[in-house]
Amino acid sequence: MAFVSNARMYAVSPAAEDAWRDLIAHVAEDAGTAFDYLSYAAPQPLEPLWQRADIGCVQMCGYPIALKLADVVPLAAPVPAAPWAQGQAVYRSDLIVRADAPYATLADTFDGTVGWTVAHSHSGYNALRHHLLPYRTGERPQVYRRSVGDLVTARRILDSVVDGTIDIGPLDAYWHMLLRKYRPELTEGVRVLESTDTAPMPAFVAAPAVPADVVAALRDAFARADAQPWFGPFRDTLLIDGFAAVSPETFAETLAWARDAEAAGYDVPA
Repeated sequence: MAFVSNARMYAVSPAAEDAWRDLIAHVAEDAGTAFDYLSYAAPQPLEPLWQRADIGCVQMCGYPIALKLADVVPLAAPVPAAPWAQGQAVYRSDLIVRADAPYATLADTFDGTVGWTVAHSHSGYNALRHHLLPYRTGERPQVYRRSVGDLVTARRILDSVVDGTIDIGPLDAYWHMLLRKYRPELTEGVRVLESTDTAPMPAFVAAPAVPADVVAALRDAFARADAQPWFGPFRDTLLIDGFAAVSPETFAETLAWARDAEAAGYDVPA
């Protein structure tokens, strides 16, 4: 069987996707294998991609991995080149508002509208819900006046803040970094009001059909990538310092965040 690769989650522009395609090709070559790069542009849903039997190296959010939305084998996760990552394979959600909005604190937004992506997203749903949980009270079980969900993509969160459909929404902070690099004109109209705690970074995953020796070789190649002569340019093009090993257990923290919210009766960010 021929296997495919894809970096849709962080392909914020054609140039960024080209960089991911090249990086995956280098890792695969070091692992003694190769993949056909599969173009899979937004707004196509990610679930069918993750559930394909022929994925060899595809980016997947950690919360769906923990929820077992697809039968996958985690390989490695990027380490963002950001101070808040502290050299770890973690990320967070930036809670953005319009640049000209009057809000000075998160509480200032509570009479407005919050937006979220999909219920299986960590950065666009689970992290937001966890961050809002301490603000709920018996008198105010719903923090926001209105909640708009199923916006699906980070780009639609961004656009919805800019056009005023929502007052505040969550952006994967690493995605946000890349977008500011490659499409700065899209981010000029927003600012970060707060950011959530960090959580395990989305990972490259493979289908169970990928032979075990290939999986082992890919994991090793990712682990050694930052020391390879070819890696240098990717520090700048993809804003990463390397990769960290991951397993299904890596993402258990996302389930704990979900349990905390659900135990408190806070099922939807609102």
